[in-house]
Amino acid sequence: MYIKDKDSIWVAKSDKPIFLSMNTVNRHGLIAGATGTGKTVTSKILAEDFSDMGIPVFMSDIKGDVSGLGLKGEVTDKIQERIDKLGVEDFTTASYPVRFFDVFGRKGIPVRASVSEMGPDLFGRLLDLNEVQSGVLNIVFRVADDKGMLLLDLKDLRAMVQHVGDNAAEYSRRYGSVSSQSIGAIQRGLLRMEDQGGDLFFGEPALDVMDWFEKDELGRGYINILHSVELFQSPFLYSTFMLWMLSEIYEVLPEVGDTDKPKMVFFFDEAHLLFTDAPKVLLQKIEQVVKLIRSKGVGIYFITQLPNDIPKEVLSQLGNKVQHALRAYTPNELKALKLASEAFRANPEFDTYEALTELGTGEALISFLDEKGIPEMVERAMVLPPKSLIGSMDDQTRVYIIQKEPLNQKYKETVDRESAYEILEQAYAKEVKAEEEPPVTTEEKAPSEAPMTRAEMEAEIEKRAREIAKEMTKEAAPQRAPAPKTYSSKSTTERTIDSAMTTIGREVSRQLVRGILGGLKK
Repeated sequence: MYIKDKDSIWVAKSDKPIFLSMNTVNRHGLIAGATGTGKTVTSKILAEDFSDMGIPVFMSDIKGDVSGLGLKGEVTDKIQERIDKLGVEDFTTASYPVRFFDVFGRKGIPVRASVSEMGPDLFGRLLDLNEVQSGVLNIVFRVADDKGMLLLDLKDLRAMVQHVGDNAAEYSRRYGSVSSQSIGAIQRGLLRMEDQGGDLFFGEPALDVMDWFEKDELGRGYINILHSVELFQSPFLYSTFMLWMLSEIYEVLPEVGDTDKPKMVFFFDEAHLLFTDAPKVLLQKIEQVVKLIRSKGVGIYFITQLPNDIPKEVLSQLGNKVQHALRAYTPNELKALKLASEAFRANPEFDTYEALTELGTGEALISFLDEKGIPEMVERAMVLPPKSLIGSMDDQTRVYIIQKEPLNQKYKETVDRESAYEILEQAYAKEVKAEEEPPVTTEEKAPSEAPMTRAEMEAEIEKRAREIAKEMTKEAAPQRAPAPKTYSSKSTTERTIDSAMTTIGREVSRQLVRGILGGLKK
């Protein structure tokens, strides 16, 4: 392990070793460069050192080659040549504690999110809604939140969208315009998402990101790898899920201020997708999360081809930079190259602009923050070789690691508890049944067989809602008498549903508080 001391790690070497100080890791970073110049290897080297320091890591694996972290590397002729050139003594290969996750559940532990947890802002981006349609989706979530109704999976959201659409006039008076066109656009978006497998990754048990903050028996931080080969085929889905996971980390961690070393490091590969076509409001919230999460002890490292793929407001927050080679053939590429060279503190010993076009594979221009948080002069350096395998882990070993992982048992099986869909369906079914049955006299039927009155129906729904609320909050709900009937412009069906929804709302509404990116706070 190439560690100068307990406060820094050895990452690369120019004419002198280049170290990354642990107390600056949560100032975030950028790993940039053209395809094939060594970005993935650099991120793996950092992940290895963080793990050795007892710091858990999250990484996405878009090509499948990050998985090699779980196997010992091989000292090939090229690696031996680099070891000799850098003067690395006592180099040894090593494997690292890895956990594999996969939103599709095929090559990793299933990763799920509940619809309520993701929130309307990120969900609207998933559905590719315009501003007006996103506003209606916010109303749908607001109705569910106000009534205390958790939306766990897509059928819950579909049922709530339908309910709001069916009662558009009533909800428009309370929350703002609810147009049938927007309701239809949301419903079509949900159908598209289901076709993409959305029913697999929306539901329960939802991911608890605190499971990532664990160490193995040797005290090394786990490297949590999201298998993203398939997920990356849907760029919006990939980037939104990565952002949701980052926002979950932000919401659950307490403020810690400046620390000697980070609590976690989050690598965001193909980071440009996060900002592509993102509305201005979402970009502002992303910038806010990047600024604030450092005080939670989390470092974010964006991996992309060009530095200008990252908005300047976010780029200014990235203190540690590793810039691999760039290729410039068009005017726009030449401009990007110039901007990349100007982002560094100049070194009088070489021309940064020219160096960017001359770098070989494994070489990089590096500028880390010093222990006082001041950017060091840029250095042209060779990155150290990784100790783990360069390449992909074989499927047999991956399956073995997944099956023996305790978290696999926690998340493997889907749980479909009673929620918005079931309550709404039961309410509609009971109302339809009551409307279809003809009125009868006591002479025709015994009192016990008479159809339920409206008050009895409301009492029954309220009783059922209390049972669900008790299950959700794990504490008994106080018994309440049926609400008296009052005149309202609402339909009988809506009043019946509201009876159940309002009861649950009294029990769990304290849980439904949303954070910066619209996700539920824990």
